[in-house]
Amino acid sequence: MEEKLHHKRPKYLNLFKIRQPIPAVISILHRISGVLLFFPGIPLLLYGLQFLLESPQSFEILRDFLNHPMIKLMALLPLWFFFHHLCAGIRHLLLDIQVGIALEQARTGSKLVLVAGFVLTSLTGLVLW
Repeated sequence: MEEKLHHKRPKYLNLFKIRQPIPAVISILHRISGVLLFFPGIPLLLYGLQFLLESPQSFEILRDFLNHPMIKLMALLPLWFFFHHLCAGIRHLLLDIQVGIALEQARTGSKLVLVAGFVLTSLTGLVLW
Protein backbone atom coordinates (compact mmCIF):
# COMPACT_ATOMS: atom_id res chain seq x y z
CA MET A 1 0.00 0.00 0.00
CA GLU A 2 2.74 2.45 0.94
CA GLU A 3 4.58 1.68 -2.27
CA LYS A 4 1.54 2.77 -4.33
CA LEU A 5 1.32 6.07 -2.47
CA HIS A 6 5.01 6.66 -2.96
CA HIS A 7 4.63 6.51 -6.76
CA LYS A 8 1.87 9.14 -6.78
CA ARG A 9 3.93 11.73 -4.93
CA PRO A 10 5.53 14.44 -7.05
CA LYS A 11 9.27 14.29 -7.49
CA TYR A 12 9.58 18.04 -7.06
CA LEU A 13 7.32 20.88 -6.05
CA ASN A 14 7.13 23.69 -8.61
CA LEU A 15 6.06 26.76 -6.64
CA PHE A 16 5.43 28.72 -9.85
CA LYS A 17 2.62 26.36 -10.86
CA ILE A 18 0.78 26.66 -7.54
CA ARG A 19 -1.92 29.34 -7.66
CA GLN A 20 -2.08 31.16 -4.35
CA PRO A 21 -5.21 33.04 -3.23
CA ILE A 22 -4.91 36.83 -3.35
CA PRO A 23 -4.68 37.27 0.47
CA ALA A 24 -1.64 34.96 0.45
CA VAL A 25 -0.05 36.89 -2.43
CA ILE A 26 -0.58 40.18 -0.58
CA SER A 27 0.95 38.71 2.57
CA ILE A 28 3.99 37.45 0.66
CA LEU A 29 4.41 40.82 -1.11
CA HIS A 30 4.13 42.55 2.28
CA ARG A 31 7.08 40.55 3.58
CA ILE A 32 9.13 41.02 0.41
CA SER A 33 8.47 44.77 0.33
CA GLY A 34 9.49 45.04 3.99
CA VAL A 35 12.79 43.28 3.35
CA LEU A 36 13.48 45.41 0.26
CA LEU A 37 12.70 48.59 2.17
CA PHE A 38 14.95 47.58 5.04
CA PHE A 39 18.10 46.16 3.47
CA PRO A 40 18.79 48.23 0.33
CA GLY A 41 16.42 51.03 1.32
CA ILE A 42 17.81 52.18 4.65
CA PRO A 43 21.49 52.27 3.58
CA LEU A 44 20.58 54.24 0.44
CA LEU A 45 18.42 56.63 2.44
CA LEU A 46 21.19 57.18 4.99
CA TYR A 47 23.76 57.72 2.23
CA GLY A 48 21.46 60.27 0.59
CA LEU A 49 20.93 62.03 3.92
CA GLN A 50 24.67 62.18 4.52
CA PHE A 51 25.18 63.59 1.01
CA LEU A 52 22.35 66.06 1.61
CA LEU A 53 23.83 67.42 4.82
CA GLU A 54 27.52 67.33 3.89
CA SER A 55 27.81 70.69 2.13
CA PRO A 56 25.84 73.07 -0.09
CA GLN A 57 27.68 71.68 -3.13
CA SER A 58 26.76 68.08 -2.31
CA PHE A 59 23.16 69.21 -1.78
CA GLU A 60 23.13 70.69 -5.30
CA ILE A 61 24.64 67.50 -6.75
CA LEU A 62 22.04 65.34 -5.00
CA ARG A 63 19.20 67.64 -6.08
CA ASP A 64 20.36 67.54 -9.71
CA PHE A 65 20.70 63.76 -9.52
CA LEU A 66 17.20 63.30 -8.08
CA ASN A 67 15.69 65.65 -10.69
CA HIS A 68 16.84 63.43 -13.56
CA PRO A 69 13.76 61.84 -15.24
CA MET A 70 15.23 58.33 -15.22
CA ILE A 71 15.97 58.54 -11.48
CA LYS A 72 12.42 59.75 -10.85
CA LEU A 73 11.12 56.80 -12.83
CA MET A 74 13.33 54.39 -10.90
CA ALA A 75 12.12 55.94 -7.61
CA LEU A 76 8.59 54.73 -8.34
CA LEU A 77 9.49 51.12 -7.48
CA PRO A 78 10.69 51.85 -3.92
CA LEU A 79 7.68 54.14 -3.54
CA TRP A 80 5.42 51.24 -4.46
CA PHE A 81 7.29 49.04 -1.96
CA PHE A 82 6.60 51.65 0.72
CA PHE A 83 2.93 52.24 -0.10
CA HIS A 84 2.18 48.55 -0.53
CA HIS A 85 3.90 47.75 2.75
CA LEU A 86 1.96 50.54 4.49
CA CYS A 87 -1.43 49.47 3.14
CA ALA A 88 -0.79 45.77 3.74
CA GLY A 89 0.38 46.56 7.26
CA ILE A 90 -2.85 48.42 7.97
CA ARG A 91 -4.76 45.43 6.57
CA HIS A 92 -2.83 43.08 8.87
CA LEU A 93 -3.58 45.31 11.86
CA LEU A 94 -7.28 45.21 11.00
CA LEU A 95 -7.10 41.42 10.72
CA ASP A 96 -5.49 41.32 14.17
CA ILE A 97 -8.54 43.06 15.66
CA GLN A 98 -10.86 40.67 13.79
CA VAL A 99 -11.93 43.12 11.07
CA GLY A 100 -12.23 41.62 7.59
CA ILE A 101 -11.43 38.02 8.49
CA ALA A 102 -14.29 36.45 6.53
CA LEU A 103 -13.12 34.97 3.23
CA GLU A 104 -14.86 37.44 0.92
CA GLN A 105 -13.82 40.41 3.10
CA ALA A 106 -10.23 39.16 3.10
CA ARG A 107 -10.24 38.95 -0.69
CA THR A 108 -11.77 42.42 -1.01
CA GLY A 109 -9.28 43.86 1.48
CA SER A 110 -6.41 42.30 -0.47
CA LYS A 111 -7.64 43.81 -3.72
CA LEU A 112 -7.98 47.19 -1.99
CA VAL A 113 -4.36 46.94 -0.81
CA LEU A 114 -3.19 46.35 -4.38
CA VAL A 115 -5.28 49.20 -5.78
CA ALA A 116 -4.34 51.61 -2.98
CA GLY A 117 -0.64 50.87 -3.44
CA PHE A 118 -0.77 51.60 -7.16
CA VAL A 119 -2.98 54.69 -6.74
CA LEU A 120 -0.77 56.19 -4.02
CA THR A 121 2.35 55.44 -6.06
CA SER A 122 0.80 57.03 -9.15
CA LEU A 123 -0.27 60.14 -7.24
CA THR A 124 3.17 60.51 -5.72
CA GLY A 125 4.71 60.02 -9.16
CA LEU A 126 2.55 62.83 -10.50
CA VAL A 127 3.71 65.09 -7.67
CA LEU A 128 7.36 64.20 -8.43
CA TRP A 129 6.94 65.31 -12.01
